[in-house]
Amino acid sequence: MTEPDSEDLTARARIRDAALRHFGEHGFDRATIRGIAETAGVSSGLLRHHFGSKEALRDACDAYLVKALERINDQVRTDGAGEGVNYVAVTGAAFGPYQKYIARALGEGRAAPLFDKLVELGQQWLAEVDEKRSDRPDVPIEKRAVVSAAMTLSIAVLHQHVSRGLGVDVLSPQGAEVLAPILLDLYSHPYLSPQEAAELRSRLGKD
Repeated sequence: MTEPDSEDLTARARIRDAALRHFGEHGFDRATIRGIAETAGVSSGLLRHHFGSKEALRDACDAYLVKALERINDQVRTDGAGEGVNYVAVTGAAFGPYQKYIARALGEGRAAPLFDKLVELGQQWLAEVDEKRSDRPDVPIEKRAVVSAAMTLSIAVLHQHVSRGLGVDVLSPQGAEVLAPILLDLYSHPYLSPQEAAELRSRLGKD
């Protein structure tokens, strides 16, 4: 097969970006091939030529965001900033423009590749954090990474409530500026000390 020319690549990018918008605004089931094609400025036939089906187009959207997540994660590591909170920064930078898509897809039980990639990267960050811990982790890193990914994505899923509570659209650039110091404060000041956690852990299963 021959490589697609630059015009085809541009068309693919326009279709993908239009799909991310439509899936985010309308959901996968309500979004239509025709509507996505119109927004991208192409014909439905060209869309099908590039992606085949709406399901394949959704998969391409997920794959694009997975690559974005990997790329930004690599950039953060290359910059030499190795603090664990950068895991949150990576997620925000990768998904920032696509939060509506992420929120809708996760709410519909989709976007599994994105969640799985976030879990994978989370294990890498947690492994580095564990090396600095004074206490031995009591829960396997795989399980902690799954819950950490869910907590990290919760703002995207609950963005309407978070926006209402903070008085600013957290999916906007202004909202990101408000949210960043809040996350930094929360992640740098844990609710429990290791001693308090150990005491509570010792009570588990005793009631």
